[in-house]
Amino acid sequence: MQHIFNIPGLRNSGPQHWQSHWERLHPEDCQRIIQDDWAAPECQAWTARVEEVLQAHDSQQLLLTGHSVGCATIVNWHRRYRRPLAGALLVAPSDVEHPGYPSYIRGFAPLFLENLPFPSIVVASDDDPVVSLERARYFARCWGSELVVLSTAGHIEEEPRFGPWEEGWELLRRLEKMSSQ
Repeated sequence: MQHIFNIPGLRNSGPQHWQSHWERLHPEDCQRIIQDDWAAPECQAWTARVEEVLQAHDSQQLLLTGHSVGCATIVNWHRRYRRPLAGALLVAPSDVEHPGYPSYIRGFAPLFLENLPFPSIVVASDDDPVVSLERARYFARCWGSELVVLSTAGHIEEEPRFGPWEEGWELLRRLEKMSSQ
């Protein structure tokens, strides 16, 4: 498996979040990028931290997994640094352009909405309170991503049905195969 960096969203991912499970189950392959301020995400600071961590690695050998505003961090990191990746799993991407989006999450809009030059999969729920399925479809289309829709999965985070979220891990394996083609 290629190395995986998790990029959580607002308030980090708690101990029962699927990203946390993956880090515990696969400590050699999977680690979290730690942000300075989990309570007030700021695009420039968050993307700079991603770049700081990834500089120590061959980014073409990395898979990134973003959750919520972590997805906006990944696509804005790409816009800013234009470094290649093996792939990105973008789970429950936040609609940072929505009029009701929290004002303490700053600098992520306008969202980068161009084709990503690496394989990507967007995972969305048909009842996510943070992003409508219509917007998630639009994001996937703009980014050139495969779209996977989950039924009644909310914001795809710490619900008991996810736990280590084996289906998500299998999507990472699919990304890995896509990047080697």
